[in-house]
Amino acid sequence: MSIIQTAPSTVKSADRVLTLFELLGAWGREMSHTDIAEALGIPKSSLTQLLKNMVSRGWLSYSPASKGYSLGTAFARLARRAGQAADLASVAGPVLAELTARTSESSALNVLKGDAAEVAATVLGPQRLVSHMRLGDAAPLYATSGAKVILAFLPAEMQEEYLRRVTFEPSTPATIKSVRMLRSQLRKIRADGIAYSFNEWTPGITGMARPVLSSTGDVLGSVNVAIPSVRFDDVLRDRVAEALLRAVDAIRQQMAVD
Repeated sequence: MSIIQTAPSTVKSADRVLTLFELLGAWGREMSHTDIAEALGIPKSSLTQLLKNMVSRGWLSYSPASKGYSLGTAFARLARRAGQAADLASVAGPVLAELTARTSESSALNVLKGDAAEVAATVLGPQRLVSHMRLGDAAPLYATSGAKVILAFLPAEMQEEYLRRVTFEPSTPATIKSVRMLRSQLRKIRADGIAYSFNEWTPGITGMARPVLSSTGDVLGSVNVAIPSVRFDDVLRDRVAEALLRAVDAIRQQMAVD
């Protein structure tokens, strides 16, 4: 007998997947193809492709020896990413303070939040004319240096899904206006490891950012410096680029990410 009582409005395939995860997690043991089909109340033939998809993406693990399914490594990766996101903000504070001391400009840590990058930590620059980045401030992924560098290092399938549906809302005359233009910038950002934003989100502010990457290349966030454009020149650009590299390396070392 099936353990599921599905309401008419429930998306059955999603409900079945969630129920399967709950079953495997609760029992802490493997389940066979037959066991799963009986528990979910669906024919084995209908279940086969669903199981293959979940195994291929790491949500389930299959043992040929026992012919049993268990929870896959994707759960551990997801839990680790959630923990790293929380650790990132606590680690970043002293690093941002040093970054701002080196550059005399405001700095921030940014994390992915839906279709935006959100400020998770920030240090205000010491000069009279500065850019104010507040905790919780969010900007579209196409607009700021800290956002664009996160987008550039997202997995290809996530990046493509975003590019298919993005709509551009101009914040300034310099805001990116097309997917073609954004793709071009993302390729360069990925190749160079650094992103720029020239008055694209806030008039009069130039941004520079580098990604915070795990050892496996996953993007955990970004660190950026916001510079009043009247002060931006080649000398400052080079100093900030070097300071950003030091900052993201320091964060990675302190987190000992894997």
